[in-house]
Amino acid sequence: MIPATKTIPASNALAGEGAPPHFRLRSALSYCAPLIVNGVALPFFPVWLATLHFNDREIGIILAVPLVVRVLVAPVVAMIADRMNERANVLVWSGALSLLTAIALYWTSDFWPVLFVYALQGATYAPYIPIVESITISGVRRWGLDYGSMRVWGSIAFIFSTLIGGQMIGQWGGGTVLPVMVAGFILTTAMAVFCPRIGPTRRRNIPINIQAPVGSSLRNPQLLVTMIGVSVQQSSHAMLYTFSSIYWHQLGFSGTQVGILWSAGVFSEVMVFFLSRRLSRRFSAWTLIRFGSAMCICRWILFPMNLGFVGYFVLQCFHSCTYAFVHTGIQRRIVATVQETQEASAQGAYYFYNGMCLGLMTVASGYLYAWLGLASYYVMAGVAAFGLGMVMIAYYLQPQSAVVGGKTREAS
Repeated sequence: MIPATKTIPASNALAGEGAPPHFRLRSALSYCAPLIVNGVALPFFPVWLATLHFNDREIGIILAVPLVVRVLVAPVVAMIADRMNERANVLVWSGALSLLTAIALYWTSDFWPVLFVYALQGATYAPYIPIVESITISGVRRWGLDYGSMRVWGSIAFIFSTLIGGQMIGQWGGGTVLPVMVAGFILTTAMAVFCPRIGPTRRRNIPINIQAPVGSSLRNPQLLVTMIGVSVQQSSHAMLYTFSSIYWHQLGFSGTQVGILWSAGVFSEVMVFFLSRRLSRRFSAWTLIRFGSAMCICRWILFPMNLGFVGYFVLQCFHSCTYAFVHTGIQRRIVATVQETQEASAQGAYYFYNGMCLGLMTVASGYLYAWLGLASYYVMAGVAAFGLGMVMIAYYLQPQSAVVGGKTREAS
């Protein structure tokens, strides 16, 4: 999936303590490397699978199984990372093992071998981005750094990776996907060594400008329902991730045009980063989630219409709302609810719910697309609406004391 996009309010630095040298640069590069891989794998790995003559159901299963594997592995590794002296050490193993699985794909062409190797890659790659997220957010908590200024470079790397990948595939075909993925995993492993080492998580000395967590347990009911509701809404993107590139190729769009369409969605996320502080001051986390979910429903209702290249370009820009706004909101809710000592665990829990819902919906999308064709996007609109309903329930699950005065609930 498109990497996590969020806005965490910057805070005042702790007195007498400074961030590790070049923390912003090293964190930015730690995002860039894995998102280069995602920039090729997300839009074009289905195209590579299509070159192996797999049908819609087989493509859906191959793409879904790693998602399910990831959500089983990521929370466990995240909890272990919370107890380690250096969370970043996990990234080295994750990058190196993922590189081996990418190389192994060269020797696979049948359904079951491809499914096994790609599922194994899902397991080895699972903890990478959640742990990078937790390290960066710890920097925001401890030293008042601006999250958006670091995370935005990952999105920019995704855009360039997608554009260049689209040109290469347009010129040399879907077989280009594997060597680009291998090169990306080499860079990912190298950046894991370069990632900032900031020591273990801690409970004290959280900057005062960050809203104090209202609970220390990941079992907080409103947080649990919010994470699940957002995960359901986000899972409606499964049809887009799985079959949009294939569909656009069938419409006659070139590899470069498909790359531009994918990049348009991520570029719109970058715009959210540049406006992040203004959005944070103007809108609550709940407002961002609700608005993004409503736009998601509209997006899938419009998608089955043949809108042409320009129309789909505009529709892809909806991604700033349907993904970036929603993910921004849920991450702000996580920061407001859990302590730093549970940061990686919280990210792992959200990764679990998000990945499980997305994995199940990806499997379903293979069958739905084979059965309903483009009409299956109307089903995705219904899924997004269900997720929005769960978010509304979570909003009213907040403690009654949070509603006194009529402002605190929205301020959350």
